[in-house]
Amino acid sequence: MKPRNSGMQNLINNLVKGTVLVGVVGFGLTACTNPSTPAGEEGYVYEKPRVFGEGGYQGTMKGPANYGVSLLRNEVVNIDMRPNTYTEKFRILANDDLNIQFDFHAVIGIQSGSVKTVVEEYGAENWYKRFVRETFRTYVRDIVQKYDSGELKTNREKIAKEVSLRLQSYLSTTPFKLANVVVGDINYPAIVANAVEKKLAAQQLLAEKETQKEIARKDAEIRVEEAKGIAQAQKIINATLTANYLQHEAINAQAKMAESPNHTTVYIPVGNNGVPLVKGAN
Repeated sequence: MKPRNSGMQNLINNLVKGTVLVGVVGFGLTACTNPSTPAGEEGYVYEKPRVFGEGGYQGTMKGPANYGVSLLRNEVVNIDMRPNTYTEKFRILANDDLNIQFDFHAVIGIQSGSVKTVVEEYGAENWYKRFVRETFRTYVRDIVQKYDSGELKTNREKIAKEVSLRLQSYLSTTPFKLANVVVGDINYPAIVANAVEKKLAAQQLLAEKETQKEIARKDAEIRVEEAKGIAQAQKIINATLTANYLQHEAINAQAKMAESPNHTTVYIPVGNNGVPLVKGAN
């Protein structure tokens, strides 16, 4: 004869088995992951530690890619491997103790296939802040402070090259590759900017004066040449005014006057060398 509580015991056992089964299924569903990596990035796949197992590094992948569905608690750290521009703003005392504001831009990429090293040795997504930023800023300050404020704009390419060479050397044994360094806008204090504007205005005015002076000089040269031409013409005319020529011109003039209706009487005394002397009627 069976005990009275045997039915109750069976019910309890079934409930426990069902609860365990649901728990196992639920755990399996929540533990499944499918890490993915977008284009241009590389993924570092790792397993989160659980009650059992050690977790840790599982593998890498180049985007776009999926690691695949797994019952393990796999996750991914994605690192952008493409060159990106990192901008730093500065306010630095130049060599002449003038406070200058400007930007510096560094274009840095990451060597393909190095995502594991970047994550495990250089701080993963924070690699720039942890490993590059302060060194980059130190190089800029050291080099800029060697120049007077007025020399910065004219030497910006030289400054960028000096910073670039030092930063390349620093990154040479790392996965990070420097593509370019550029000096951005350089801003002087207002008092300096005003002084520069006044200087430029004075230079422009001086240039205008020089132009006016050159125009006046050219005008004077033209007048001299005109005077020379007049003097030369007079010299030629004087050389051709012979007595015969003057007599001929006087006769022609008298002939025209005689034909003119404005003259009623004409006296023609004969002067030296037969040149007529002309006198109009009263």
